[in-house]
Amino acid sequence: MGILITAVALILGYGTAYVASEDVRYLTRAGIEQTAILQKRKPIERLVNDTSVPAETRAYLALVLAARTHAAALGMQAGETFTTYADVGRDTLLLVLSASPKSCICPHLWKYPIVGKVPYKGFFDVEMARREAARFESRGFDISLRPAAAYSTLGWFEDPLLSTSMVRDSVELASLVFHEIAHNSLYVKSATPFNESFAQMVGYRSTEEFFRGRGDSALADRARDRWYDEIVFGEFYDALLTRLETFYAAKPVGDSLEAGRAAIARWARDQLEGPFRSRFRLVRVERLAERPINNATLVGVRIYRTHLDWFDRWYAVHGSSIHASVAALKALMQDVAGDSAFARMQRALADSARSGGG
Repeated sequence: MGILITAVALILGYGTAYVASEDVRYLTRAGIEQTAILQKRKPIERLVNDTSVPAETRAYLALVLAARTHAAALGMQAGETFTTYADVGRDTLLLVLSASPKSCICPHLWKYPIVGKVPYKGFFDVEMARREAARFESRGFDISLRPAAAYSTLGWFEDPLLSTSMVRDSVELASLVFHEIAHNSLYVKSATPFNESFAQMVGYRSTEEFFRGRGDSALADRARDRWYDEIVFGEFYDALLTRLETFYAAKPVGDSLEAGRAAIARWARDQLEGPFRSRFRLVRVERLAERPINNATLVGVRIYRTHLDWFDRWYAVHGSSIHASVAALKALMQDVAGDSAFARMQRALADSARSGGG
């Protein structure tokens, strides 16, 4: 009887919390969506051999399995990630919100168990995402609300390949597989820019190695060039962020703030259309050059493009081998959290340069 009373009290308490707390409703929806995705999983190997599935789809699914196998051969913790496929039944999996004050590249941080603090929040519920974004806008924040096609549970669940991430681009699909498996292999708590920038390098460099090993030099070169363009983007955004942070340090307000941001946006456009244009191998800059300054969007840029050149140097120092690079970085990052990850990596690269290793 005591157990029954306790259970009823917990249910009633949860019901009250669900009504009163947006956080509880958010976590509930996330749990429901994750459960639904897991229930929809179908083994990819079975789909590859199912002749009722379109031949093009089966070819892409076979590519996913081959990339998974290659990731495991490289020493990454592939586990059961992407051994199954789930059709989520819609074009957009979830919306990701970032927010930052207009006068500072200072991302709002959300705190979660296990992963620590992260500068974004994913929403399966569109209206909940819009309400949260509106709350930040009403406080004068820049906001970025963008769709995301995939996410990683860091190995806690057997992540399926989702229909929203089934891009018809062999390089990007393979890169996605390696990127998400990279998160299973190395994750530094409260160090989102480090984790995502690391996964960017692993994604493209693994894809290059993968296609090179299959004798497909065209796709291998495309993966190499896309990674090169990411590094160039990293340099451009580093210069833009440095200029913005210098401007914001003067504490501009009102019209001065808006005028300064507009002037820096024009500078950024001139940089893209001028010295940076010729450095890109595959990217076309026309649409990018017209973007206004949005600190929340730039938070996302920083997440995925922080010190990409460091990661490429790390790759070169370790014999241009993903296997060696990941193993060495994983060993280096033992018991590290937050910004200490980049600091430790920088010291290791400096030590290697002094010893003649790069």
